[in-house]
Amino acid sequence: MDQMNLTDSIESNSTDCPSIDDFRNQVYSTSYSIITVLGLAGNGLALVVLIRTRRQSSPFHIYMLNLAVSDLLCVMTLPLRVLYYVNKGQWNLGDFMCRISSYALYVNLYCSIYFMAAMSVTRFVAIVFPVQNMQLVTQSRARLVCVGIWVFICLSSSPFLMSGQHFDSITNKTKCFEPPRERNLQKVVILNYWSLVVGFVLPFLVILLCYAGIVRTLLFRTQAAKRQQETCTKAIRMIVIVLLTFLVSFMPYHVQRSIHLTFLSRSDTTCLERIAMQKSVVVTLCLAAANSCFDPLLYFFSGEGFRKRFSSMRRSGSKGSTLNPTKRMKANADSKHEEVHQPKGS
Repeated sequence: MDQMNLTDSIESNSTDCPSIDDFRNQVYSTSYSIITVLGLAGNGLALVVLIRTRRQSSPFHIYMLNLAVSDLLCVMTLPLRVLYYVNKGQWNLGDFMCRISSYALYVNLYCSIYFMAAMSVTRFVAIVFPVQNMQLVTQSRARLVCVGIWVFICLSSSPFLMSGQHFDSITNKTKCFEPPRERNLQKVVILNYWSLVVGFVLPFLVILLCYAGIVRTLLFRTQAAKRQQETCTKAIRMIVIVLLTFLVSFMPYHVQRSIHLTFLSRSDTTCLERIAMQKSVVVTLCLAAANSCFDPLLYFFSGEGFRKRFSSMRRSGSKGSTLNPTKRMKANADSKHEEVHQPKGS
């Protein structure tokens, strides 16, 4: 999506400016460790629930499943970053792992944005066009959308696979997640604005338009329609969680990255300005990686019956361990009978 880890770089434009390596190493290693634990726990639990209740599948369920997979793939590479910063910026795991761990973070970042956009469109159609919803939003179309998102994001982010580890002669260390000093800044700026527009601005505008339509529909609903409190509540929760994720995680990162690139092209910057800019790079990249921890909130509070799925999975697990084979077969048959009569819309 964008061919640069400039947001990972904290290099100074001047040798007389003190390094923030200690600050960077401590913040990155601590933040990534916390994100790894929370991300694995939250998304791992979500993935188990979604897989074990896949017979109750719906388009929204399919998007949640793909989002959880994306988050898990990302957080499983974060321990490699922790090792790098614990070793004070020395990469010892080889060129291939450097490329993959850098690539995974950005694939997750933009897949999360696009899956959230797809989920927002699905909820928008369900609320604004309830009659046409069953024809417009189907599981097969949701699967096609997910495949399209994966292919588009993976191909667009492929430039991250082109640059791996490199040796820094100044520090005498093998580096990863940081661009070589000789990188063409103008090319990086162009790639940044491409990813800013395609990877962030466009899907965010789609989300905002969907939420404006949802809010307008909820405000002008008839009294009879207002009785559908569950649908309204899920929509409102989704709006709040997704917007908070964008405001806390995605927006600061993209805004700061663009400002940082403009800042690097200037020659009149002071040492204090450079240090402040470098520290803001560290903070906003940690916030961007933390989106893996926010997504489980989306499943739990606004996902289609996610809490019911979790409760039913626990009940079936406890009952399954105590029922004899005959009663267990009967319970499974009753469950299938109930699922046939449950609506599978979004």
